[in-house]
Amino acid sequence: MSRVRALVIAGPGTNRDHDVNDALERAGADTRIVLASELIAEPALLGSAGLAVVAGGFSYADSLGAGRMLALDLALGIGDALRSFVADGRPVIGICNGFQVLTAAGLLPGALGHNAQGHFDCRWVVLDPVPQSVSVWTTGIEDPIHCPIAHGEGRYVHPDPDSLFAAGQVALRYRSTNPNGSVADIAGVCDPSGVVLGLMPHPENHIVRRQHPRHSRGGGGDAHLGLRLFDNGIQHAKGL
Repeated sequence: MSRVRALVIAGPGTNRDHDVNDALERAGADTRIVLASELIAEPALLGSAGLAVVAGGFSYADSLGAGRMLALDLALGIGDALRSFVADGRPVIGICNGFQVLTAAGLLPGALGHNAQGHFDCRWVVLDPVPQSVSVWTTGIEDPIHCPIAHGEGRYVHPDPDSLFAAGQVALRYRSTNPNGSVADIAGVCDPSGVVLGLMPHPENHIVRRQHPRHSRGGGGDAHLGLRLFDNGIQHAKGL
């Protein structure tokens, strides 16, 4: 079977596009990093892809709110194409700033606010996949996932988190600690179809064991790699 074509969508200020690119290539995709402006100028780039990632970082320096300007770029420039992409069942994941972008663009429920403690936080966390989730990105993953966070606006808010759990839209929860005050310890949510996933932690920064700070002391085994999310996304895209 041919390799899935994956797009890593970047914008001014994003800084995790190459990390995501490495994760996708390691998981078996043919990848290309594109600026949102390139997609707007050439929407066919999206149409030819089987999977898309909105990379993390600080797009437009978060000057008008985290992810807001890049969300406007995507919503106004290729909004219809993105909705068609998702309607076709092609998987999309937004990581950190990408999660903020997808909520601001209306592709995911809820919003992200300033961390409850009022400052930027960078640390490793442990995530629990939610067994009842419909997310294609977490299907079959039972072990906790270890990966880092690096954000100042990562507090997930939603007026009715119970409805998200009931609909299977909560994909990941913080297990080790809730680093930002997110409601119900929610770390990642998906759309009703399970095709679109957003999360604040960075699974692309734990794709090999040596990246874990405790890899030489019995931590960060293969069962805890963030790479498994990308494996799942690619496998789903291959089945379309």
